Amino acid sequence: MPKVKSEKTSRQHKLIAKQGILFNKDFGQHILKNPLIIQAMVDKSALRPTDVVLEIGPGTGNMTIKLLEKAKKVVACEIDPRLVAELQKRVQGTSFQSKLQIMIGDVLKTELPFFDICVANIPYQISSRLVFKLLLHRPFFRCAVLMFQREFAQRLVAKPGDKLYCRLSINTQLLARVDILMKVGKNNFKPPPKVESSVVRIEPRNPPPPINFTEWDGLTRIAFIRKNKTLSSAFKQNAVTATMEKNYKVHCSLNNIDIPEGFSMKDKVENILKVNNFETKRARTMDIDDFMRLLHAFNVEGIHFS
Repeated sequence: MPKVKSEKTSRQHKLIAKQGILFNKDFGQHILKNPLIIQAMVDKSALRPTDVVLEIGPGTGNMTIKLLEKAKKVVACEIDPRLVAELQKRVQGTSFQSKLQIMIGDVLKTELPFFDICVANIPYQISSRLVFKLLLHRPFFRCAVLMFQREFAQRLVAKPGDKLYCRLSINTQLLARVDILMKVGKNNFKPPPKVESSVVRIEPRNPPPPINFTEWDGLTRIAFIRKNKTLSSAFKQNAVTATMEKNYKVHCSLNNIDIPEGFSMKDKVENILKVNNFETKRARTMDIDDFMRLLHAFNVEGIHFS
């Protein structure tokens, strides 16, 4: 008898999905329908029976069910109340019901709970913000297996000198080890997105590098405004020097340092770049160690980016 009930539920579930009422373009909803890819993502996350899993955008629950089979608990974060109802219906009366916690709301505005692993087919428009929300989350999680737009995934792993190397690349790689696990064609989704996808594994560096990430982010933001220009050119922009001068004056005021008459932030910055051999370097060829040295060189002279 239970089998009949399960088949009936499954038929209803397919019928609702077929009607197309589940997919909201505003939320970037593309339901992953290929069971082989869902299983591969679950397998790659190397779940333990004691793990708490965070799933973002569970959709109709295809991945959720597979995670519930392996983990101690699944916390599913969903913004669409219709999908929440569908997910609740799917586990109702099963052994999974007590293992599933649903958080309703925008994951970017939600305080994340404790979790060991994150597995998700996420809406692509929140990719960048979500990556950094996860990487700055404490306590540390073990790893995340996430579906991204293919070009975004390639940016995450790009190295200095690569065409796609950018601020996203270096900021992510500072905080985590990143690997592309597999490519996923658009026909594996319903409705199919306009782009190809890739699954990425992100493992936070624990302990994290001894660096103030807000400052690091401020520095790389300036350097990558025009990643093909020299640093000397990037730091000469009026808006950049004005912000740096404001921060510098705050630093001097807090530390009782006198600012000499006729002080020029442009000259000071140029001198720091020259003395440390960064004047002609370009962001697109610089690695993490280069940026660490540059940040240290500025900080030693009282220049901060937070």
